[in-house]
Amino acid sequence: MRVGFSSYSFHSLTSSGQMTIPEVIDWVADSDAEHLELAVGFANDDPMSDLSDLPNNRRLVDAIKARVAATGITLSQMAMPASFWTPEGASAVSAPGQGEQTGTAEALEAEVARVKAHLDLCEELGITLLRHDVSHGNHPGDDSILFEQALPVIAEQSKTIAQYAAGKGVRTSIENHGFFVQASERVRRVIHAVDEQNFGTTLDVGNFLCVDEDPVVAVGNNIAYATIVHFKDFYIRKQDPGSGFFRSRGGKYLRGAVVGQGDIDMVSVAEVVKTSGYDGFVTIEFEGSEPALTGCTWGLENTRRLLGQA
Repeated sequence: MRVGFSSYSFHSLTSSGQMTIPEVIDWVADSDAEHLELAVGFANDDPMSDLSDLPNNRRLVDAIKARVAATGITLSQMAMPASFWTPEGASAVSAPGQGEQTGTAEALEAEVARVKAHLDLCEELGITLLRHDVSHGNHPGDDSILFEQALPVIAEQSKTIAQYAAGKGVRTSIENHGFFVQASERVRRVIHAVDEQNFGTTLDVGNFLCVDEDPVVAVGNNIAYATIVHFKDFYIRKQDPGSGFFRSRGGKYLRGAVVGQGDIDMVSVAEVVKTSGYDGFVTIEFEGSEPALTGCTWGLENTRRLLGQA
């Protein structure tokens, strides 16, 4: 397995102007990491960190290509926001990097075209994996009926995109995040509904906590479908511990942690990944409160140790 980082691990630095994306590439290349995943869809006033519409930010694209050529770092995946379905009567999504999804045929066509533009860019940059979302939002209460309504729509569009990507040598996936399509069973249902060898899951070992699933069990459920694996850790509390935490769907309090320092049983999670035979990219996604470069450095050390590489 090849361990690396998501560019989102450095979001606190790029959003504040302390680092640019080319500088992130340089830092990752100088570390012991073996790849970098580009998490796009984030706006920034600095063109060198503006990932809101990367296919049309040619200045940054050219800078990325130059830094990759100079450092030799591998770009493993592009991870992008997208939405193919919105509940009837819900507000339209309109945000940097997220397109606009109103439920109309025209909006859906535009959203699929936007994902395809990112696939074209993957081909240009030599990236062989792309993760796209399928629907935004957390719908309170029992949303199972909404999921049944959404499944045929998101499966049809994901299938179209997967087939387009196959012609470019890119595999596509859905990630277990965003609450609505986050539980391991729902992710599997989408994968089976799409029914393309080119389509799987970006398996984030920590995100299952957002819908109150045991990460060890959930990773075991989905590892066979993984195109890439994210290592992430959280602190978990039952009572409100104060600022810095967010709520799971079931009401637990979560806060990002350095991989291996939080409350997830990462030893058991890593064992599930290792014994599965998975041998692809492992991406560290740091969301903790520690300084980003410290959190990334410690997380890389712990991830290698957990995977038996140190």
